[in-house]
Amino acid sequence: MLVDSHCHIPVIEGIDREEILANARENGITHMLCVCIDLETLGPVLELAQQYDHIYASVGVHPNTETDREPSAEELADIAERHPEIIAIGETGLDYFRSTGDLDWQRERFRTHIRAAKQARKPLIIHSREAREDTLRILGEEGADAVGGIMHCFVEDWPTAEKAMQLGFYISFSGIVTFKNAG
Repeated sequence: MLVDSHCHIPVIEGIDREEILANARENGITHMLCVCIDLETLGPVLELAQQYDHIYASVGVHPNTETDREPSAEELADIAERHPEIIAIGETGLDYFRSTGDLDWQRERFRTHIRAAKQARKPLIIHSREAREDTLRILGEEGADAVGGIMHCFVEDWPTAEKAMQLGFYISFSGIVTFKNAG
């Protein structure tokens, strides 16, 4: 069984959705988690998961997404609890690679998502780039080990992986490993 634990099918442009799903089937992918990046695209993510039994969804706001309205932990948890096809909270986390300046808003958004995951009793999908210390610190401070999850965008070292695994997180190797400058 192969599972695509992180895809963004509704936001892929220029490729037919049925073609994407057929390609996945042909390559032995039996289940897919379509990850939400903002509440504006939650509708298409949910529709996809409701239409196909092998596709699941998450709810969250990506750390690089700029939005006029930050959802509360209660709102995220409520959405997750009302839709059985939502199996995780995120994509959330910290990204100091793409975002610069005062990132207190990003750290607060991350804390909100962790609180939502604990309320909904759903695992987290963590995006962390060049933010290992703050990511691990906030996960610990907010008690994320109560729900665990996956370190999706993981480009850190082995000691960081060990600490994340001690908090109940799986480690994912994203497409970043295919970049020409990947070490």
